[in-house]
Amino acid sequence: MTRRAVLRRRRAAVAAVVVLVLAVGTYLPLTLLGPLAPAAAAASTWEAPAQPGAQLAFPAYGATAVEALGFDESLTTSGDAQPRPIASISKVVTALVVLDAKPLDGGDGPSITLTAADAALYDTYRAVDGKVVPMTAGSVLTERQLLEVTLIESANNYATALARWAFGSDAAFVSAASAWLAENDLAATTIVEPTGLSPQNTSTATDLVALGALALADPDVAAIVGTDETTIPGVGVIDNSNELLGLDGVKGIKTGTLDEAGACLLFAADFTVADRTVTVVGVMLGGVDHDALDADVQRLLQSVTGKFQTITLTSRDDVWARYDLPWGASAQAVAAEDADLLVWGDKTVTSALQTDEVGPDAAGDEVGTVRFDVGGEEVDVPLVLDATIPEPGAWWRLTHPQDVLGGGG
Repeated sequence: MTRRAVLRRRRAAVAAVVVLVLAVGTYLPLTLLGPLAPAAAAASTWEAPAQPGAQLAFPAYGATAVEALGFDESLTTSGDAQPRPIASISKVVTALVVLDAKPLDGGDGPSITLTAADAALYDTYRAVDGKVVPMTAGSVLTERQLLEVTLIESANNYATALARWAFGSDAAFVSAASAWLAENDLAATTIVEPTGLSPQNTSTATDLVALGALALADPDVAAIVGTDETTIPGVGVIDNSNELLGLDGVKGIKTGTLDEAGACLLFAADFTVADRTVTVVGVMLGGVDHDALDADVQRLLQSVTGKFQTITLTSRDDVWARYDLPWGASAQAVAAEDADLLVWGDKTVTSALQTDEVGPDAAGDEVGTVRFDVGGEEVDVPLVLDATIPEPGAWWRLTHPQDVLGGGG
């Protein structure tokens, strides 16, 4: 072999070594340090929770409505929907209209001296068999005390005296009541006088449930209608006409009785459901008498508890998806927290899973969300890794160039 040939072979060998060194120098960093292709999650199966299907115990007569405050679409009705005479439930409107014009502002309101015209109301209403409480001209009561006799004892003479004091005349009161009803979207309610003795004082069951919610929202009215008994100067002890007060969680609101209306009750009751206090407002119109009506209200309230349910959507650490990485590592996407929801009635429950792609990540890293739709109400729960996904070893990187070199783009 000539010297030139030897030199050519040496140069070729050196070149080959250089190429090999360059290749290795490039391959090693790329495979050992290159980014890895992220892995997508495989979703776990999920079944919607079962629904209880409880039914409310409505009476077969008149008109009834019930609503759990704060629970959308819980308003449920039975019977007819046309305006009916509402008897002394009218006095709730009277109280709220008076307080709108003459608020107590946390006190008892002004002192009111009763006139001879006020005292004459006793005979006026007694003559038509209306509920009355003695009233003496010249006696002085506070606005709160007039409200108490009106709402607790349901005295017609006190209701009219209160309305005339606040507005000056019966006509002015009716005008103020009409404006107040319109302002509060009670379009199906008509008030022509403050006591409810007129059958022209009418409303629907749904309007009256809304009225009950307004009564509870007023702290003075709510306190008065929830009072079992109190003492009024010059009158003595007065007792609440609502015989259900204190039973089955009932905390008010107002009875009503009239030939044209039958026995009526606008009521509110508190329930403890899943450590939460829930208020139910309802009304029952057209009963034969108050004993039978009260029994029907109690049956309705007892059935109400079956309409509440706590839906367990997911519990902490429930598995929602799984990650399997090419180098053998695996981890699960689990719920980061418990999620349940107190609802009224049957609800359609669906879930939608959103997961991120992952690579080497630490346990507890957030990797997605599961969104529940419960009858239109959405609840989001974050998902986290239940275990650390480690980096692959050097040998796996070196022997799987296709996973490494093709994974970072």
